[in-house]
Amino acid sequence: MANLIVWIVDDDDSIRWVLNRAFEKSGFTTQDFADGKLMLEALERARPDVIVSDIRMPGADGFDVLSKVKAHYDDLPIVIMTAHSDLETTVASFEQGAFEYLAKPFDLDDIVATVRRAANQPRLSEDPIELDSVTSANGIVGRAPAMQEVFRAIGRLAQSNATVMITGESGSGKELVAQALHDHSPRATGPLVAINMAAIPSELIESELFGHERGAFTGATEQRAGRFEQANGGSLFLDEIGDMPLPAQTRLLRVLAEGSFYRVGGRHNINVDVRIITATHRNLESLVRDGGFRDDLYHRINVIRIHVPPLRDRILDIAILASHFLANTAQELGVEPKSLSSEVVTFFETLDWPGNVRQLENTCRWLTVMAPAQEVLVTDLPPELNYLDKKAPKLEWEIALSAWANEKLDAGAESILDTAVPSFERTLIKTALAHTNGGKRQAAKLLGWGRNTLTRKLSELGEEIDVGRSPRTQK
Repeated sequence: MANLIVWIVDDDDSIRWVLNRAFEKSGFTTQDFADGKLMLEALERARPDVIVSDIRMPGADGFDVLSKVKAHYDDLPIVIMTAHSDLETTVASFEQGAFEYLAKPFDLDDIVATVRRAANQPRLSEDPIELDSVTSANGIVGRAPAMQEVFRAIGRLAQSNATVMITGESGSGKELVAQALHDHSPRATGPLVAINMAAIPSELIESELFGHERGAFTGATEQRAGRFEQANGGSLFLDEIGDMPLPAQTRLLRVLAEGSFYRVGGRHNINVDVRIITATHRNLESLVRDGGFRDDLYHRINVIRIHVPPLRDRILDIAILASHFLANTAQELGVEPKSLSSEVVTFFETLDWPGNVRQLENTCRWLTVMAPAQEVLVTDLPPELNYLDKKAPKLEWEIALSAWANEKLDAGAESILDTAVPSFERTLIKTALAHTNGGKRQAAKLLGWGRNTLTRKLSELGEEIDVGRSPRTQK
């Protein structure tokens, strides 16, 4: 779009400067404001194509900007950015009409692309719905980029009744996502009924789902409503749907297609209005290929997919999750919450956590009861975690670095980080660039940086880094 006008609202001078430079480099015309009130006053005299706004600002914050702009200029797209990203603010942003929600720090190329999309495809307005606030009590907390994608998906689905399939490893928190989807949907006032397909004997699944009439089978001494009836007007969460037997899949497909069913042994057709949310840790595509899952049912439930990342892909969240679980457990037990030492946090971030968030939560429960002091040390950890430390001796580079540090300190050196960090970064940057044949964007991703951060680091190091073949790829 030619002559695209972008307004930037942020109380941080450096953020405004960086965004101005990035947008102007892309050919946009910019104007920036230190708070939302100034921007709203300017909006009375002129109008941009896109507004990019922070949330937490003095005076009129980002939500004030959203509500007031949408009240008068419903088709004006607003991109929200914040360093304090959580489910509550993500959902609230989309609820109030944000085009997109970006967590700081973000890649400048990404925000430029987002602004272009916002200008070319303005978000259609929707009537907002009132929702209960989301608190950390629901267990969905996180700042990792992978969790931000989950938050965005929940936010975009807040006013939808679309069928959703949640994938992820056991213990990753799929049921919490299902709860959040229901709580932030038009069906929030209705029931959320959950059933774990892996926990029910195959011969009882149809009765559990659809209910039964008295005398329908041995032991059916009275009429019973199934989970579909119980969920009428709300949401039905079918957990571990990949474990559902084929005969039950056939019946479920018919119900999803027709919206009605018969109880087991019944003669009366029952109509229900239910939103379906499913979850599985299994690969349904493979099950379909192997004949273990119906292809037509798979396509019926795979309308929108949300993937919940494993804890090992959410290293940034481990500390805040642990703090959250320690606080919750302490409250349940009526004791003072414990805290993790920096060494424990570092150690936790090195573990694979095969049981994912559930394993971390259970570990925090154990520590609340068993750790002797308020601050948890590495020596306080349960044996099943400590043995991992013993199984994984220090790597060669750690030993070499320790030896180098001791040598420098013994020689009376000070500020050894000033020497070590640039050398360390230079080595990692060179290796990452070698792996990507000089591709900065992909190398930055491997390093956990944005591309602009990598460019800045290269400039700070003050040298060109030769890109060769990665040692791992040399034959």
